[in-house]
Amino acid sequence: QVQLVESGGGLVQAGDSLRLSCTTSGRTFSNSVMGWFRQAPGKVREFVAAISWSGRTYYSNFVEGRFTISRDPAKNTVYLQMNSLKPEDTALYYCAADPSAFISTTMGSYDYWGQGTQVTVSS
Repeated sequence: QVQLVESGGGLVQAGDSLRLSCTTSGRTFSNSVMGWFRQAPGKVREFVAAISWSGRTYYSNFVEGRFTISRDPAKNTVYLQMNSLKPEDTALYYCAADPSAFISTTMGSYDYWGQGTQVTVSS
């Protein structure tokens, strides 16, 4: 059974940092694109960042250099380091896997999803 399990969310203050982790099991995603999405209450789920198997990365504009995505294939884990957090970053953050080799920002390209980890940033 394929599983993506996120962790690392929490309640922080504006300006703080968090590192989210996503650990996969059930199949190898070493050749897949791994992405992070988020969904705030009452809003659609949106793309945050993605990393290809070769380490190429892509970010949404709102990241503005504050977030860094990385992966450790040996640990089957993808990370999202989030610095200088803002209240508008408050959302449920999802990890997703796209078996293709090319980065996509659309949800439909990702076949596997985790359950999400909550990030709440207070002002």
